[in-house]
Amino acid sequence: MVMRLTITMLLAWLFSVAAFADTANEPKLESVVLGGGCFWCIEADYEKLDGVVDVISGYAGGHVKNPTYKEVSAGGSGHIEVVKVTYDANKINYSQILDYFWRHVDPTRDDGQFCDRGPQYRPAIFYQDATQKKLALASTKQIEQSKPFAQPLKVELIQASTFYPAEDYHQDYYKKNPVRYNFYRFNCGRDARVEQLWGESKK
Repeated sequence: MVMRLTITMLLAWLFSVAAFADTANEPKLESVVLGGGCFWCIEADYEKLDGVVDVISGYAGGHVKNPTYKEVSAGGSGHIEVVKVTYDANKINYSQILDYFWRHVDPTRDDGQFCDRGPQYRPAIFYQDATQKKLALASTKQIEQSKPFAQPLKVELIQASTFYPAEDYHQDYYKKNPVRYNFYRFNCGRDARVEQLWGESKK
């Protein structure tokens, strides 16, 4: 009887350990919405980052419901071209996501990014709560102290609102249309400007 109970208890312990291990291996998914100019480029950049699970191009921050690309690109909807980055917080944290963001944009311009001009292309971090806002402010301060620029930083911190996914043809554009994408990116001068600002190519 004692032997039977011991075996039962051992099996129960082994099952509990296995269940805990499975739970520990499960991804802890979190997301952040970021504006950094053309969403094709930001999407392509973030999909190369280890720990990122998914990146969706879209629109945020405007006053028109269900905006179209035509409305946003014309600047009349109030939206910014953004990406929604979903990541595994067990592999990469929010602050690291923001650190990567800074080094892929021109943080000294709020009138657009690279060859794209207009408020719909301005850089922005959309925070979801007080904790994210605090971390975003700390990230901004860290950049100001560690990498001072001649011009002040102009990345806007905005309370997150509705995120609208962009049309299907915009998703993974760099994969679907590599020739057009690479031609656009090169001619827009994105990588050249990033290298000038940060000292290394971030393509």
